[in-house]
Amino acid sequence: MRKLLNSELARKSVDQFRASQKTPFTIVLDNVRSQSNIGSVFRTADAFLIESVYLCGITAQPPHREIQKTALGATESVAWKYYSSTMDAVEELRKRGYILIAIEQAEGAVELQDVIIEKGKKYALIFGHEINGVGQEIVDLCDLCVEIPQFGTKHSFNIAVSAGIVLWEVCQKMIK
Repeated sequence: MRKLLNSELARKSVDQFRASQKTPFTIVLDNVRSQSNIGSVFRTADAFLIESVYLCGITAQPPHREIQKTALGATESVAWKYYSSTMDAVEELRKRGYILIAIEQAEGAVELQDVIIEKGKKYALIFGHEINGVGQEIVDLCDLCVEIPQFGTKHSFNIAVSAGIVLWEVCQKMIK
């Protein structure tokens, strides 16, 4: 087995990415404080051809050195928008017909493997603050809460890890 060279990977250019049909997912970051997490989410969003990333509240915005370090240029390919209020972002998405999904541990949450993703629908996946999670007022507006099953002693995953796990699962369900 031989590792492929970067030149052999046939990756899209930024212009090709922008012109490509996207998966119908928008990521909403609700007061995410770590700029490394923000950059990692952008990089994952690029990998899965995500429609856009909404940065809300205290979530930092590009360009920023710490975001760029983990995004590796994905802030140039993935569309993004900043909102001072997560509520404003979520209300706009609802008006545009998105199904709102908080990635959160909550009463009545659906485990990730059991969530149903329907072709032809648009979804907003909301990830919250590293300690406090998605704000309760945002959870109250959501159509669904999705929880990633965990089996160890910790109560949560890092935001960037959660985004990768969730996007892999929902994109697989969209393809099937």
